[in-house]
Amino acid sequence: MKRILNEDTVKKVGEKVSVCGWVDSIRAHGKILFLDLRDRSGVLQIVVNPKEINNAEDLRGEWVVEVVGEVKERPENMINQEIVTGKVEMKAEAIKILNQAETPPLHVAGDGKEINEEVRMKYRYIDIRRRRMQRNLRKRHEAAHFFRKFLTKKGFIEVETPNLTKSTPEGARDFLVPSRKQPGAFYALPQSPQQYKQLLMVGGVERYFQFARCFRDEDIRADRQAEFTQLDMEMSFVEREDVLDLVEEMFIKVVEEVFPDKKIKEKPFPRISHEKAMKKWGSDRPDLRDNEDELAFAFVVDFPMFEKFEKGFRAEHHPFTKPDASIDEIKKNPEKISAFQYDLVLNGEEIGGGSIRSHDPDILEAVFEVLGHEKEEIRAKFGHLLDAFKYGVPPHGGIAFGFERFLMVLLDEENIREVMAFPKTGDGRGLMMGTPSKNIEKDQLKELHINVLEDDEE
Repeated sequence: MKRILNEDTVKKVGEKVSVCGWVDSIRAHGKILFLDLRDRSGVLQIVVNPKEINNAEDLRGEWVVEVVGEVKERPENMINQEIVTGKVEMKAEAIKILNQAETPPLHVAGDGKEINEEVRMKYRYIDIRRRRMQRNLRKRHEAAHFFRKFLTKKGFIEVETPNLTKSTPEGARDFLVPSRKQPGAFYALPQSPQQYKQLLMVGGVERYFQFARCFRDEDIRADRQAEFTQLDMEMSFVEREDVLDLVEEMFIKVVEEVFPDKKIKEKPFPRISHEKAMKKWGSDRPDLRDNEDELAFAFVVDFPMFEKFEKGFRAEHHPFTKPDASIDEIKKNPEKISAFQYDLVLNGEEIGGGSIRSHDPDILEAVFEVLGHEKEEIRAKFGHLLDAFKYGVPPHGGIAFGFERFLMVLLDEENIREVMAFPKTGDGRGLMMGTPSKNIEKDQLKELHINVLEDDEE
């Protein structure tokens, strides 16, 4: 007999069916057992008479079983309106034990937030059985599916860019990967696909997106992980308002379709200058909510191009952002120059950032000089991009969204780890797999021409 999902039993009253899943709970009422069976669609109550089912009293929580029986309507006084199968139950005729389970080291009932994080991360494959985590992963899928459909209809194509790339100064520390075939040389994992997506514009793609894995070796916070996902976009022949209008439409529709219980405070989204945001709220990611049930989106625009610090200047966003100034002005008055940069903020979180890009190689070189790079260094690190711009680059711009940050806000979570299947702990460890690991064979290190220093050698 073909297995059906628990949620489909509501359409099978009076029929004999097969369901499979995990034993969520067992309750004894006199001579009858009530077994709650959990699968990906929800929980189904199963009525079991131990005299008719030989192995019924052996069952334990989290055992994996198949149950065959007749679907019946529940008595009126036993209807549970809080679950999708609340009006039906199954009368078990046979139970097959597919796999037994030891007593789990953590309970999957409840939201799990009271459980020590290290226990949850070590046994993540158990932790994600809980309903809250199942909901979060399903909503993540639904949101990704929506964005793909929306952008495809707008003429975008999804293009994957390399994960083994080149170390360039983009803000955070790079994760480096040694090359076995090129001794002493290293790849870097991408902090973002920034240069590749601009090269796609040179290649005539015109409208690109991808769900890009990004890697940044930086201190982890509630809204950061060493590896995370961006919804990355770039488009040719656009100005700032073209980008913002498309983004606004996309986020209004994703809320309506995937999170219909949420309410957007203000449409169209407010446009707030960086200067005003800092003066009025003291932050470039202001929280504009009147109450906690709202989604308060806003665009922050007109950022300064450069940020001054003790050793000189650094880019407020990144060096590929187009400055609103000539080359002479860039070199003479960098601290007074604004940029065609924009951020999308939501409830006090920066969920996206982008800009119109510099497509003039001379302007790019001027920006790098202000940032303190010598001409030889610029050529060594960015020559490939500057060379590409000599061969007909269109004006272009884009934006990237922290996919997990967006989901964190929409799902009322306090940490992006709650919307990721297998995240790292707050200090960057993968307890389930034991990463990072020192258990590397000496022959592996020798092949890579790497010598690991002991602590007292550093």
